[in-house]
Amino acid sequence: MLTPSFHTKSKSSYFPRQRIPETEDETPFNYTHTYDQMMRRIRDMGLLQIQLILEKGMTQGVALEIGPGPGYMGLEWLKHTSNTMLKGLDISPEMIQIAERNATEYGLSDRVEYRKGSGSEVPFDDNSFDAIFTFQSLHEWSTPEKTFDEIERALRMGGKYLIYDLRRDIFPIIKSLMLFNTLPEEIRPKLIASINASYVEEEIQGILKRTRLWDSMIEKNSTGIVISGSKHR
Repeated sequence: MLTPSFHTKSKSSYFPRQRIPETEDETPFNYTHTYDQMMRRIRDMGLLQIQLILEKGMTQGVALEIGPGPGYMGLEWLKHTSNTMLKGLDISPEMIQIAERNATEYGLSDRVEYRKGSGSEVPFDDNSFDAIFTFQSLHEWSTPEKTFDEIERALRMGGKYLIYDLRRDIFPIIKSLMLFNTLPEEIRPKLIASINASYVEEEIQGILKRTRLWDSMIEKNSTGIVISGSKHR
């Protein structure tokens, strides 16, 4: 998987096909371990995009990660910050078990707590978090408007958020390189399904207009879309 660089081009030079939805159903047990292998490999290659979180100023306080999967992104965030705590919310009990095991391996079990749940119904009080982030889960949200509103509700005033996901209009050559570099090979059909279920910028803009995060910043890179901002009202 490639580490993308940001560009300012507003539209791709080709038109993506229609989105094919993919829901956030509980993940089969055998897939969770395969996905853990892939994410561990990405981490070991230094390709986790932890810098996206840090560059947005999310360096302190209590954070919520929606859809942490095996947990590497949030655990790396804890590793790169101090005096921080993390709550992880995932739909899959098996993923939670793997994330808890990985937290123990990192020596960070005392700074992280994982719960079963969905971003459309965040099980925390209003104004609970200084930061909320999620990576490559947006395309699975059955009701993205509800999740965006839940993010706004759960953030404290001044709290920051970052939502990163794939984009469906990835250039074909980049998509081919991503698939080639994705291991184990059995994970590749899932990657294709995730790309096909992801959004393009214009679709994201339309969704955000119907939420309390309507004024979010949207940035594109070679493989994905970053939605970010802070709660200021």
